[in-house]
Amino acid sequence: MERPSPQPLCPKEALDLLNCATGADFDPDKCLRFLNALRACVLEKKVKKFSLSQSIDKEEAPIHEAKK
Repeated sequence: MERPSPQPLCPKEALDLLNCATGADFDPDKCLRFLNALRACVLEKKVKKFSLSQSIDKEEAPIHEAKK
């Protein structure tokens, strides 16, 4: 059985797509570009499945912080 990666794979691409889909100024064409970027990333890194941390409350989304 494969173990989950210790570091999230394709985090920027996944967050960009999620934020686009939930944004007040939803733009389908822009979101499609983010979807294509995420697809390219998961194919390159051979991601088979995404999962959220067990510690995340079901009502709250993770907070993304910029790298310092």
